[in-house]
Amino acid sequence: MDQPLLALVSVGCVAAAIVWGRSARYRHKLWLRLERASGDTDLKALALSDLRKDVHTTVLYVVLALAAATGAVLGPEAGAVVLLVVLLPVGVSLAFGRNFITEARIEHNRSELERRAQEVLVQEELAPRRWAARLAPEDLPDFPGFEVGRVYQAGSGLMAGDFYDVFRPSPGRLAAVIGDVAGHGIEPAITAFQAKYLLRVFLRQYRDPAQALEELNTQMAATGRGEEFISVCVIIFDTQAGTLRYASAGHPAAWLWHEREVRPLRATGPLLMLDPGASYYSREIPLEPDDLCLLYTDGLSEVRNGSQLFGEDRIANTLRRDPGAAPDVLCKTLLEAARDFSSGPIADDVAILAIRRR
Repeated sequence: MDQPLLALVSVGCVAAAIVWGRSARYRHKLWLRLERASGDTDLKALALSDLRKDVHTTVLYVVLALAAATGAVLGPEAGAVVLLVVLLPVGVSLAFGRNFITEARIEHNRSELERRAQEVLVQEELAPRRWAARLAPEDLPDFPGFEVGRVYQAGSGLMAGDFYDVFRPSPGRLAAVIGDVAGHGIEPAITAFQAKYLLRVFLRQYRDPAQALEELNTQMAATGRGEEFISVCVIIFDTQAGTLRYASAGHPAAWLWHEREVRPLRATGPLLMLDPGASYYSREIPLEPDDLCLLYTDGLSEVRNGSQLFGEDRIANTLRRDPGAAPDVLCKTLLEAARDFSSGPIADDVAILAIRRR
């Protein structure tokens, strides 16, 4: 061989032709499978386009390998003659050039659709988390004179009907709210969102929480969703008057540590949306430093171990055993106790809220 460099080029082109040929073989199998199974004509057209490009590249490397081998053995002039065969793949490129552009546009459109679909999936993943963060926020503002603890655990999925809220409806007053909309999924979550923020408005409008619940009941019952019911407990800490006033619409008993005793704060009216004309009343208790109020949804009290419920007594006893515990610690202790008690994963949503007057 007078041209070892051409021989090396020939070997390299043969190797490249083998690589592209194997790719073309796999592309061919994929195209046949799509032809048999897929109704997506764009996808089949793109698969055929990829197959043609791989075959085209394979043929081109084969021609270059032959030309280089011929030039290495017979001389550059003979290799140049064989190289004329490269006009065949050049002609194919010119013939299918318009198709290549069309197929490139199809691929671009499909990539745009895939990008948008991915954005939708990301939004679908983030939306429930952001929605849950509105209903049961992990972070609450600091309220001078009070310690606030809370925990929330979603049951099946993030779209839940449990909610809580702590805010100042006016100077010197702190409102603590916890509620639960029957059911799971997007509809109860929407109802919970409406109830939470309407109640903010009504608690600023009415000093008596029972009046606020009556107005909320009237407004929510007017939506016409008769299959949904809401339990809500509202507690107003009035530091100026030195009182605690509460009203509860069919909600599980809250527990108050007051005067070295644990006492229940039971319902003072029926569930919301059960009767548009229902009446509610409130109760008032003196408020002293270190008094602590514990609120929760029924996902905690109804945790099961076989036929047994975790129940109100276990919740009250947890507070009774360590009434001086920090509210955050108390909430986490209750959730851990419920998990230990449960015979399986807790299926329902659980929200726990604890507030201590300092």
